[in-house]
Amino acid sequence: MAQASKKAQKPVKKFKKKNIAKVKIRIKSGYNNTIVTVTDYEGNVISSSSGGAVGFTGSKKSTAFAATKAAEDAVDKAMKHGAREAIIIVAGMGMGRQAAVKGVRSAGLKITSLSDYTPVPHGGTNPRKQPKK
Repeated sequence: MAQASKKAQKPVKKFKKKNIAKVKIRIKSGYNNTIVTVTDYEGNVISSSSGGAVGFTGSKKSTAFAATKAAEDAVDKAMKHGAREAIIIVAGMGMGRQAAVKGVRSAGLKITSLSDYTPVPHGGTNPRKQPKK
C-alpha cells in the first residue's frame, strides 16, 4: 500500500521567470464578461484573467468592479515575469472598458499607449422593402 501512494505523487513543475519588460494588454469587454490577456510583443500569452476567473458569477461578471479585479489579477501574474511597461488595446462595448484600464494602472504598470479596436459597423445590411399596397 505504501508503494501505491508513492506512485500517485506527481513531480512539482518549477516556475520559470520569462523576464519580459514590455507587454501588450488586450482587454475584450463584452456585455457578459471582461477578458484581460497579457502578451509579449510577438503575441505569446504570459497571463490572462476574466471576471469569472476571479470568482464572480452570473450578472456580477459584467460589472466594472469585476473588470478591475480581473485586470489587477492578470497584471500581478505578468509582473512576476518582469513586466513594467504596457501597451493597452481595448475592444468591445461592455461596462468594464475603463475599469479594466484603471485596474492595470492601479496594479503598478506604466501605460505607454492606449488604443481602441472596437469594431464599428459602417454601411450595414439593406433595409426591408416596403410592402406593396
